[in-house]
Amino acid sequence: MKKFKFLFAFALIFSVSSVFGQARKELNFGLIGVNYEIPVHKDVTIAPAVATNFDLDWMTLGVKANYYFDHIFGITDEDWDVYGGANAGYAIYMGDNDHDTSEFDIGLQVGGRWFWNEKWGVFAEIAGGTVNFIPSVGVTMKL
Repeated sequence: MKKFKFLFAFALIFSVSSVFGQARKELNFGLIGVNYEIPVHKDVTIAPAVATNFDLDWMTLGVKANYYFDHIFGITDEDWDVYGGANAGYAIYMGDNDHDTSEFDIGLQVGGRWFWNEKWGVFAEIAGGTVNFIPSVGVTMKL
């Protein structure tokens, strides 16, 4: 029953947040999470995010900040991005075990992205925090 509640909460948050996503620069759909990137500088973005782990035991509501290393690495092709950053949020335990706690979660991520056309791309990312270690792949849509 807790997993059903978790999936319902995840779907509800995703559907509500997509209403506000129209003003965002990029929408990232991963296997186990979603975030909206908001540019604050030519090389820096912040992104409200919702994520889980593969067991669906944790749901993390938080924010990510990424720095894009394209200029430093000399990547001039706009189809490619390389980034790294930090994340912070609140991890809510939704599993069936007696581990009935929620925790503040902070961590780091590193990833890359490739756009196959003007609007769509794919990304791969590794993110780790105090609660979860999450490798992720997904699709990016420019808004």
